[in-house]
Parts: sequence; C-alpha cells; structure tokens
Amino acid sequence: MTFRTVRAIGLQIPGAEASTMYGAPALKIGGQMFACIASNSAAEPNTLAVRMDFAQRDALLAEDPDTYYLKDHYVNYPCVLVRLSRVHEDAMRDLLAGAARFVKTAKNAKKAKPAKR
Repeated sequence: MTFRTVRAIGLQIPGAEASTMYGAPALKIGGQMFACIASNSAAEPNTLAVRMDFAQRDALLAEDPDTYYLKDHYVNYPCVLVRLSRVHEDAMRDLLAGAARFVKTAKNAKKAKPAKR
C-alpha cells in the first residue's frame, strides 16, 4: 500500500484533509494530525504513524507485530507505526476511522476542561 491509497481512504472520512506534518504527507481533521508518514529516522521506510490510545496500540502490537511496531522515539506518543507493505486495506480503513475519532475526542476533551483560576 502507498500513502496515495492511505490518503484516498482517509479523505472519505467527513472533515478529513490532506496536509503535511514535519514536511511529510499527513491526514488531519480539525487541524489535528491523525495519520502521517513517519518522519523520524528510527522508523522504517514506508511506515505510517497512526494516532490511537495506548491500550489499543498495545493490543495491535501483540496481535500482529509483523504489521504494527514501535520505536523508542514514538513510545510516549499515542500512536502506532504501521508497515504499509503489510497492512490490508480493510485494516487501514478501520485504523484511520479510529484515529480520526481519537483525535476528535481528544480535542473535545481539551475544550471541556474548566479554566484554571
């Protein structure tokens, strides 16, 4: 799979837009990145970083380590690294939809926090 396919799938999500993150192709919703080509040198070539919560990431890493992986640079970020050469289109569709929901939920949670006094 290429990022072109990822972008085509991602842009089917209402409100999603093609953009860049650190100079790499990305998908954003509401200005927040939910998936991008992993730009850190620790990541393997042809890798997508997809936003998600840590529990979901841990489950994917345990379930399919040939497709999903993590490098030290990304450990503290709520995302998983996806080998585009290994992921199936159906799984990518689910990953991107979940990532968009994760970003929207996180953004709404920040808005809902009471102001500090």
